Amino acid sequence: MTTRTYSVPGISCTHCKTAIEGELADVNGVDSAVVDVDARTVSVTGEVTEEAVRTAVDEAGYEVAGRIGA
Repeated sequence: MTTRTYSVPGISCTHCKTAIEGELADVNGVDSAVVDVDARTVSVTGEVTEEAVRTAVDEAGYEVAGRIGA
């Protein structure tokens, strides 16, 4: 199982956290998604493409700036 962390600068509150985690929960292959509001990051565990993560974050109304530790 793979965990990847993404920078999402637009994260600023618990609403952001709920919206992003909710969208990612519906993505096939995502085992878990954790948003860190203070760090403005999203950590995704599972077998899922970066494109699918970016699309889900976009659907929630935010934009992935890049992958951390790529």
